[in-house]
Amino acid sequence: MGGYELDVSARERVPRWLGYGTPVFTVLAALAVGAVALVALGVNPVAAYGAMFVDTLTTPFGITEVFLRAVPLVLTGLAVYLPLRAGLWNIGAEGQLYLGAIVGTWVGLNVTGPAVVVVPLALVGAAVAGGVWGLVPGLLRARRGVNEIIVTLMLTFVGVELAGFLVRGPMRGGQGNFPVSETLPEAAQLPTLGGLLPGFDRIHLGVLVAVLATLAIRYLLRQTKTGYEVTVTGANADAAEGAGIDVEWVYVFVLVAGGTLAGLAGAIEVAGIQDQLRPDFSPGYGFTAIPVALLGRRGALRVALAGLFFAVLVVGGSSMELAFAVPAAIVEVIQALVILFLITAEFFKRYRVSLERDRTAAPMCVFEADGEIRARTRCETHGDQSDRLWHDAGIYHRARRLDAESRHPTLDRDETVAGIGNITVTNRCDRSCHYCFFYA
Repeated sequence: MGGYELDVSARERVPRWLGYGTPVFTVLAALAVGAVALVALGVNPVAAYGAMFVDTLTTPFGITEVFLRAVPLVLTGLAVYLPLRAGLWNIGAEGQLYLGAIVGTWVGLNVTGPAVVVVPLALVGAAVAGGVWGLVPGLLRARRGVNEIIVTLMLTFVGVELAGFLVRGPMRGGQGNFPVSETLPEAAQLPTLGGLLPGFDRIHLGVLVAVLATLAIRYLLRQTKTGYEVTVTGANADAAEGAGIDVEWVYVFVLVAGGTLAGLAGAIEVAGIQDQLRPDFSPGYGFTAIPVALLGRRGALRVALAGLFFAVLVVGGSSMELAFAVPAAIVEVIQALVILFLITAEFFKRYRVSLERDRTAAPMCVFEADGEIRARTRCETHGDQSDRLWHDAGIYHRARRLDAESRHPTLDRDETVAGIGNITVTNRCDRSCHYCFFYA
């Protein structure tokens, strides 16, 4: 590239401002490109984003919807985040969510008693089901070295299809021909916090569960020996094993714990919002959890904030669609842009990119003409190419000075000349050159 090349090198230490600036850059860049898309659709992006954010966050209905959407996003985001801290990818949060929904619904429909008994049993059953769905890839990864990405992804399809089979067969309700379960009895539905939060009657107990789960994961990773082992394993599994940490146990633990959180999310979504199991009750919470976890990967609280942000995008996208008749897919575009810019920002956070002089373009055959230091990419001997001004005139003059001081006699072979740097100076290739510079 004109005598220069792109140099990519790993950073020895990531500056603190880059760590904090990555999520901010990601969000702003995604919104900026989204604004360009809105302009292309003939929509004022300022007004559209006003409807998305301001209108959503200034009305009780909008705030309620954001919190209700955020609960499964935060829980599944934590389900991806915890294994990520150990260096594993839990791509199966969606399947674990469906397993939790299946078991939670079954418990709610078949266990009789007051809500104080049925609801905790349903949540515990859902958590266990999700944990079992995470145990399978955990054991395979720990004992056999099987890639957890493949296993969790495959189990996702099994979980989703299993739910579809059950609501069309053994768990199908009697309401017409629709593939849904029976409606949960009131005792199996999550209680709301309307008495504590006037004007927000639909906010249910799942919000508190998501808050407690976030604080629990934060405490686990920051204050416990297990959290320390998870973090060390994620940083360097070989070093962790050498230090006496049971890496296999860590792998199983994080995937089981992640499955537990995702299973909870499934039961909460059914018992708190849907009131019955449907084959498509999740709009892809488990997959959206991946960018949620990546955006907030520096801490559990940041994962919760990322979940809230994505919830605002979803709820605000509906408001923007109604107000400006834009396609609902614009929200999916912004979500995709968040992932794209997040990956880009992570790359620049980990690697330093600079433009360096191309060391492979040698020999540079240098000569002086009309008071200018010029160079050919190749001289007559090496195959003449373009003649251009040379950017290293200082090196040329230093070589001339060394000649004048008789410290650099005419060379009959290549050798590195002290004082000129990481460059080999040879005798001229032909009469048109004063020196040939070979970048070492």
